[in-house]
Amino acid sequence: MTPSTPRLVAVWTPDWPVAALTLEAGRLPEVPNPALDPVAVVGGRGVIAASAPARATGIARGMRLRVARSLCPELIVLPPQPDREARAFETVMEALSEVLADPIVARPGLALSPARGPARWAGDEETLAAALVEAVAVGPGVECQVGIADSLLGAILAARRGVIVPPGATPAFLAPWPLASLQHALATQRGQRQARPLLEDFERLGLHRLGDLAALPRRDVTARFGPAGEQLHRLASGDWQSPPRSARPAADVAATALLDPPIDRADAAAWAARSLAEDLSRRLVSQGMSAGRLRVEARCENGEELARSWLLGTMPSPADLTDRVRWQLEGWLAGRSGRPPAAPLTRLRLTALELIPAGTAQAGLWSSPGDQAGRRARRAAERLESLLGVGGVRVPVPRPGRDPRSRVTLVGWGENSDGAPPGGTDDAAPWAGALPAPSPALVPPQPLPALLLDADGHDVVVDRQGQLAAIPVSVELAAAPAAAPASGWGEDLGEWRGRRRVRFWAGPWPVDEHWWRPGGASRRAYLQIVTDTGPPLLLARAGRWWLDGLYS
Repeated sequence: MTPSTPRLVAVWTPDWPVAALTLEAGRLPEVPNPALDPVAVVGGRGVIAASAPARATGIARGMRLRVARSLCPELIVLPPQPDREARAFETVMEALSEVLADPIVARPGLALSPARGPARWAGDEETLAAALVEAVAVGPGVECQVGIADSLLGAILAARRGVIVPPGATPAFLAPWPLASLQHALATQRGQRQARPLLEDFERLGLHRLGDLAALPRRDVTARFGPAGEQLHRLASGDWQSPPRSARPAADVAATALLDPPIDRADAAAWAARSLAEDLSRRLVSQGMSAGRLRVEARCENGEELARSWLLGTMPSPADLTDRVRWQLEGWLAGRSGRPPAAPLTRLRLTALELIPAGTAQAGLWSSPGDQAGRRARRAAERLESLLGVGGVRVPVPRPGRDPRSRVTLVGWGENSDGAPPGGTDDAAPWAGALPAPSPALVPPQPLPALLLDADGHDVVVDRQGQLAAIPVSVELAAAPAAAPASGWGEDLGEWRGRRRVRFWAGPWPVDEHWWRPGGASRRAYLQIVTDTGPPLLLARAGRWWLDGLYS
C-alpha cells in the first residue's frame, strides 16, 4: 500500500429493516412494541432481517417463512418496505453528520465516508469508530458497527465484524470470505441482479472464496466476463477502484427544478423527483457519462439548505435515481432527522458525481437508461421489416434444450414477444443428457470436422454404453468443409490447426432423440476437452468427431 491509498469507514446497522421499526413506533398497529415483539421482514428469498426476540428463537437470515413460523408461532411477519427503511435512515445520517463531514448513503442501513480526515480530527481510527457508535446510540438510539479498511468491500465486511483492518492487510482480510460477500458492496438492486449469474459461474468454476477470485489474473477475468467481472475482481482483490481518467465535462452534469408552489408533502415530492431524475439520466446519456455518486440538494422556504450524497456504483437508470431522490425527500419532509419536518422545499438540484465514461459500465444492446436505445432499435427493426417483408428480420430467442444449437431459435420480429419457449416447451423439463452450464461462447454455423485420437493414434469412439472406448490423448481440426469459408470461419481456421494434447476431458453426454421420426433417430454424444493451448473445446460424435463450440 502506498501512502496515498485511501482509507474508508463503513457504518452498518444490523437488521436495519427491523431496526427502522423502532423509529416508526406508533405508526404500525401490528407491531405495538418492536423492541420486545418477535418480528421478521420476509421477502421472496426468505427472512431478510429479524428482531432480537425473533433471533433468540433460532430465526436467521435466509430462513424460509415456513421454518421460521415453526420455530416461533407468534412471529409477526412484515413485507420489505424500502420507503420506510430509507426514510428512517435519515435519522442515522444526521447523527453521523455530527462526526463526519459528508457521509454517503450506500443503501438504507449502510453509510460510508473517507476515514483519513475524520481520524486525524478524532485522534486515531479507534477513537473515530467509538465516536460514530456513540453518535448513533445517542441520536436515533439504534445499534451500529463500524469498520475501517483500504477498500469498499473491505470496509463493509469489516463493519459486519466491527473491526479495523490495518493498512495494507485488506487483501488478506478479504481472502477467506465467501464469494457471495461481493453482493454487500453493490449499491443497487440492478447491480446485484447482474452479479448473480457471474457469481454462479464462478462457483461452478470452483471459486468459492474471495481469495480464489483475486488469485486469477484480472486481464483474463475481464476478457471472459467483461466489465462486470472486472468490477467483482477488483472488489475481491481489495483494490481501491478509482474512476478512469477522462476529460472533465465543461460543466457539472446536474438537473435543477424550481418548485412553485413549494412542496411540503411526500406525494408531491415523488412527482418532482421522477421528472428531475429522468432529466438527469438524459443528460448523462447525452454526454456518454456514468455516475458513481448522486448528490441531492434542496432549498427550503425559510432559506435552509439540505444536502445528502448517495452511492450508485453503476450506470444509473431513471428508476434508481428516482428511488433515491424520493427516499431522501421523504426523510426530510417527514421530520426523520431528529428534528421537526423541513420547511416546504422551493428548489431541488441533482448532481452526478464521480463521472466515468459510460463505456466502462456497458449497457445492454437493447437497453439503456430510459430504454431510449430499446425504442430506437424497435423502430429500426420495424422499418427494416417493412422493406424486407414479414419474416425478413429475425431475432434469437433462448429456449430449453440439450445442446447449444437447440437452445436458441430464430423467430420473426414481433413474434413470441412474451419470451416463452416456442411450441410451449417447458423449461423445467428434465432434459436428460443436456450439457451442463455454461454454454460455449462461440458456436460455428456448421460443425467442423475434427480428429480425437488415443495414445496409438487411433480414433476414439463412443461405445454402446455411451462411454469412451479409449483415453483421448490429442485432438486436431480436420480439413474444413467447403461451406466453412463462406460462413466467415474459414479465414480464422489457421490458428486452430495442428495437433494439441488433451489435458482434461469431461463426458461424454450421449443423446438419443427423435427416434419416432420417419427419417430415423438422431444419435450423438458430446465431449468437453481442455487442451494444452487454446480455449476449451466442445466436440460432438455423430459418425465422426465434430467441433461444435469454443469456450473462452
